[in-house]
Amino acid sequence: MTDQKAENISSIPIDGFSNLRITSIWTFLMSVQWSEPWLIGLVLFHIVCLCVTVVTCRYYRAQICHFLLMVVLVYGAEYLNELAAMNWRSFSNFQYFDSKGMFISLVYSIPLLLNTVIIVMVWVHRTFSTMTELKTLQLKRKARRENREKSD
Repeated sequence: MTDQKAENISSIPIDGFSNLRITSIWTFLMSVQWSEPWLIGLVLFHIVCLCVTVVTCRYYRAQICHFLLMVVLVYGAEYLNELAAMNWRSFSNFQYFDSKGMFISLVYSIPLLLNTVIIVMVWVHRTFSTMTELKTLQLKRKARRENREKSD
Protein backbone atom coordinates (compact mmCIF):
# COMPACT_ATOMS: atom_id res chain seq x y z
CA MET A 1 0.00 0.00 0.00
CA THR A 2 2.73 2.50 0.92
CA ASP A 3 4.78 1.47 -2.14
CA GLN A 4 1.81 2.18 -4.39
CA LYS A 5 1.22 5.52 -2.64
CA ALA A 6 4.89 6.47 -3.01
CA GLU A 7 4.76 5.52 -6.68
CA ASN A 8 1.65 7.66 -7.20
CA ILE A 9 3.23 10.63 -5.42
CA SER A 10 6.34 10.40 -7.55
CA SER A 11 4.23 10.73 -10.69
CA ILE A 12 2.95 14.17 -9.55
CA PRO A 13 5.06 16.95 -11.09
CA ILE A 14 7.20 19.11 -8.82
CA ASP A 15 7.19 22.89 -9.08
CA GLY A 16 10.58 24.24 -10.13
CA PHE A 17 10.35 27.31 -7.88
CA SER A 18 9.09 26.09 -4.54
CA ASN A 19 9.77 22.36 -4.96
CA LEU A 20 6.17 21.61 -4.04
CA ARG A 21 4.10 18.99 -5.78
CA ILE A 22 1.55 20.39 -8.22
CA THR A 23 -1.71 18.75 -7.25
CA SER A 24 -4.32 21.19 -8.60
CA ILE A 25 -4.84 23.93 -11.10
CA TRP A 26 -4.42 26.49 -8.33
CA THR A 27 -0.99 25.17 -7.30
CA PHE A 28 -0.06 25.05 -10.98
CA LEU A 29 -1.01 28.71 -11.46
CA MET A 30 0.80 29.67 -8.26
CA SER A 31 3.98 28.04 -9.58
CA VAL A 32 4.07 30.38 -12.60
CA GLN A 33 6.47 33.33 -12.47
CA TRP A 34 3.91 36.05 -13.21
CA SER A 35 6.60 38.75 -13.17
CA GLU A 36 7.95 37.70 -16.57
CA PRO A 37 7.34 40.48 -19.16
CA TRP A 38 5.53 38.25 -21.65
CA LEU A 39 3.11 37.02 -18.97
CA ILE A 40 2.43 40.61 -17.90
CA GLY A 41 1.74 41.37 -21.56
CA LEU A 42 -0.60 38.39 -21.78
CA VAL A 43 -2.53 39.57 -18.71
CA LEU A 44 -2.77 43.07 -20.23
CA PHE A 45 -3.98 41.52 -23.48
CA HIS A 46 -6.78 39.75 -21.60
CA ILE A 47 -7.71 42.95 -19.79
CA VAL A 48 -7.90 44.78 -23.13
CA CYS A 49 -10.04 41.96 -24.58
CA LEU A 50 -12.42 42.22 -21.63
CA CYS A 51 -12.63 46.00 -22.06
CA VAL A 52 -13.34 45.61 -25.78
CA THR A 53 -16.02 43.03 -24.92
CA VAL A 54 -17.70 45.47 -22.54
CA VAL A 55 -17.38 48.48 -24.87
CA THR A 56 -18.75 46.61 -27.90
CA CYS A 57 -21.93 45.52 -26.09
CA ARG A 58 -23.83 48.32 -27.85
CA TYR A 59 -22.21 47.76 -31.27
CA TYR A 60 -23.44 44.46 -32.64
CA ARG A 61 -21.22 44.21 -35.74
CA ALA A 62 -18.07 45.17 -33.85
CA GLN A 63 -18.92 42.56 -31.23
CA ILE A 64 -19.36 39.90 -33.92
CA CYS A 65 -15.88 40.72 -35.27
CA HIS A 66 -14.41 40.66 -31.76
CA PHE A 67 -16.15 37.34 -31.04
CA LEU A 68 -14.85 35.75 -34.25
CA LEU A 69 -11.33 37.04 -33.62
CA MET A 70 -11.28 35.50 -30.14
CA VAL A 71 -12.61 32.18 -31.48
CA VAL A 72 -9.87 32.14 -34.13
CA LEU A 73 -7.26 32.91 -31.45
CA VAL A 74 -8.49 29.99 -29.34
CA TYR A 75 -8.51 27.76 -32.41
CA GLY A 76 -4.86 28.65 -33.05
CA ALA A 77 -3.80 27.96 -29.46
CA GLU A 78 -2.51 24.48 -30.30
CA TYR A 79 -0.21 25.87 -33.00
CA LEU A 80 0.84 28.71 -30.73
CA ASN A 81 1.67 26.16 -28.01
CA GLU A 82 3.86 24.19 -30.41
CA LEU A 83 5.62 27.33 -31.59
CA ALA A 84 6.17 28.55 -28.02
CA ALA A 85 7.44 25.11 -26.92
CA MET A 86 10.08 25.22 -29.65
CA ASN A 87 11.17 28.81 -28.96
CA TRP A 88 10.54 29.35 -25.24
CA ARG A 89 14.16 30.31 -24.52
CA SER A 90 13.83 33.47 -26.60
CA PHE A 91 11.09 35.00 -24.42
CA SER A 92 10.79 33.03 -21.17
CA ASN A 93 12.95 31.85 -18.31
CA PHE A 94 11.06 28.57 -17.92
CA GLN A 95 9.48 25.98 -20.20
CA TYR A 96 5.75 26.25 -19.50
CA PHE A 97 4.47 24.78 -22.76
CA ASP A 98 3.73 21.08 -22.29
CA SER A 99 2.60 18.68 -24.99
CA LYS A 100 -0.92 18.47 -23.59
CA GLY A 101 -1.35 22.25 -23.66
CA MET A 102 -2.42 22.69 -20.04
CA PHE A 103 -0.56 25.96 -19.55
CA ILE A 104 -1.73 27.62 -22.75
CA SER A 105 -5.27 26.45 -22.08
CA LEU A 106 -5.30 27.94 -18.59
CA VAL A 107 -3.64 31.28 -19.24
CA TYR A 108 -4.58 31.92 -22.87
CA SER A 109 -7.63 29.99 -24.06
CA ILE A 110 -9.85 30.01 -20.97
CA PRO A 111 -9.84 33.82 -20.55
CA LEU A 112 -10.65 34.22 -24.25
CA LEU A 113 -13.43 31.66 -23.98
CA LEU A 114 -14.84 33.44 -20.93
CA ASN A 115 -15.00 36.62 -23.03
CA THR A 116 -16.87 34.74 -25.75
CA VAL A 117 -19.29 33.36 -23.14
CA ILE A 118 -19.94 36.93 -21.95
CA ILE A 119 -20.68 37.94 -25.53
CA VAL A 120 -23.05 35.01 -26.02
CA MET A 121 -24.83 35.93 -22.77
CA VAL A 122 -25.24 39.51 -24.06
CA TRP A 123 -26.64 38.16 -27.33
CA VAL A 124 -29.10 35.88 -25.52
CA HIS A 125 -30.21 38.76 -23.29
CA ARG A 126 -30.65 41.00 -26.33
CA THR A 127 -32.65 38.27 -28.09
CA PHE A 128 -34.95 37.79 -25.08
CA SER A 129 -35.45 41.55 -24.81
CA THR A 130 -36.31 41.80 -28.49
CA MET A 131 -38.72 38.88 -28.22
CA THR A 132 -40.39 40.48 -25.20
CA GLU A 133 -40.75 43.81 -27.00
CA LEU A 134 -42.17 42.05 -30.06
CA LYS A 135 -44.71 40.13 -28.00
CA THR A 136 -45.72 43.33 -26.17
CA LEU A 137 -46.26 45.09 -29.51
CA GLN A 138 -48.28 42.15 -30.81
CA LEU A 139 -50.52 42.20 -27.73
CA LYS A 140 -51.00 45.98 -28.01
CA ARG A 141 -51.86 45.66 -31.69
CA LYS A 142 -54.33 42.86 -30.93
CA ALA A 143 -55.93 44.95 -28.16
CA ARG A 144 -56.30 47.93 -30.55
CA ARG A 145 -57.94 45.71 -33.18
CA GLU A 146 -60.37 44.34 -30.61
CA ASN A 147 -61.21 47.87 -29.42
CA ARG A 148 -61.86 48.95 -33.03
CA GLU A 149 -64.07 45.95 -33.63
CA LYS A 150 -66.07 46.65 -30.45
CA SER A 151 -66.51 50.31 -31.34
CA ASP A 152 -67.71 49.52 -34.89
